[in-house]
Amino acid sequence: VQLQASGGGVVQAGDSLRISCAASGGTFTNYAMGWFRQAPGKERKFVATITWNGDITSYADPVKGRFTISRDDARKTVYLLMNSLKPEDTAIYFCGASVVHWKVATQYGDYAYWGQGTQVTVSS
Repeated sequence: VQLQASGGGVVQAGDSLRISCAASGGTFTNYAMGWFRQAPGKERKFVATITWNGDITSYADPVKGRFTISRDDARKTVYLLMNSLKPEDTAIYFCGASVVHWKVATQYGDYAYWGQGTQVTVSS
């Protein structure tokens, strides 16, 4: 499966932004989908994930209550709605596809496929 992330940009603190990740070349409902982010000079970190059927979502503590992950299987797209953005949310956001179904996929190693990333910059 190929993944294409989009929708990043420069916003101010407190703003909202929705980023998207479109999948192609595979059966979308075979995959749990996730978002990770990587700030300059830091490792890629888990942000959010949604199971293959959309029944379960999980979030990293820094984004709980502010970010919402969702998926549209008809469009083969996963979204990340980010509200109340903070400067510390600035990073490149990567989407991933996982065939791990026996647990909620929150680890980098759970993901077999990655998109190219989209830059989100939050100014104070």
